Amino acid sequence: MTDDTAVAPRTRALELFDGPVTDEGLRRYLDGIPGVDAVGLEQRASALGTRSIKKQSKAWAIDTIISMIDLTTLEGADTPGKVRSLVGKAVTPDSTDPGCPRPAAVCVYGDMVPVAIDALGAAHSEISVAAVATAFPSGRASLRVKLADTADAVSAGADEIDMVIDRGAFLSGQYAQVFDEIVAVKRACRRDDGSFAHLKVILETGELNTYDNVRRASWLAILAGADFIKTSTGKVSPAATLPVTLLMLEVVRDWHRLTGERVGVKPAGGIRTSKDAIKFIVTVAETCGEDWLTPELFRFGASSLLNDMLLQRQKLATGHYSGPDYVTID
Repeated sequence: MTDDTAVAPRTRALELFDGPVTDEGLRRYLDGIPGVDAVGLEQRASALGTRSIKKQSKAWAIDTIISMIDLTTLEGADTPGKVRSLVGKAVTPDSTDPGCPRPAAVCVYGDMVPVAIDALGAAHSEISVAAVATAFPSGRASLRVKLADTADAVSAGADEIDMVIDRGAFLSGQYAQVFDEIVAVKRACRRDDGSFAHLKVILETGELNTYDNVRRASWLAILAGADFIKTSTGKVSPAATLPVTLLMLEVVRDWHRLTGERVGVKPAGGIRTSKDAIKFIVTVAETCGEDWLTPELFRFGASSLLNDMLLQRQKLATGHYSGPDYVTID
């Protein structure tokens, strides 16, 4: 990639809504997107959540979900030891089964990126390191600080950046500010070799109040160059709900139909069981198609989901449930 790639979203946005990237221009474009039928959305999400799958399909689903997890620790009390333990869990999810798939990434604060990379060693070729940035989780900082936060994580070796939008600016109708910040953060994801760390844009849907706002924020993030749109920081309730994730999947589906480009979706926060996670991948397949059932286009942000997936995996293999001591600890 060249640096021109980071500028492409602005040109694309201009072409799409045929006007300057201003609050008025973006508002005119975003307000022209059809409103959300909340009842219909929730009914469809509920119906998809009741789908059952056969045993053979369940085995495939469990392995697929494990491969889509961003194994996460984002606490003020995180230590190098805790991050190394998290990485150890990612590298060897099930010590009794070397064939068990590994999670897609470990997700940490930017200052812990070097620790995670060192702990991964050769496994870094298979497991990415994601870093939260832009004054996560609040997003309350100057653009200068947000860009420095991003650049520090990228220079430390982060493969992926999970940024938060300024929800206050968005809710105030300052769409151009949100757009410009995402474009600027995308530029800050540029590595010395000209390639870019993947950018996941966190909407914090629990603070956006309405489905219409979630849809507008999803379109805005994609227009500005997001590689993924992500529901939540995991610090605000509600976090990743099935209706909101369905809505975001509909947006990336419509974007693909419009442009041919594929954008990923990452629900994060509150998904703890295999039963819940399976509902999400059924929703992915039914909304965007099976092409999205890959870590390149769908992720789960989670800290405890992996344990339940491993217990369910062992149950399918042995016919009985193991205790929590038979999976790696958090």
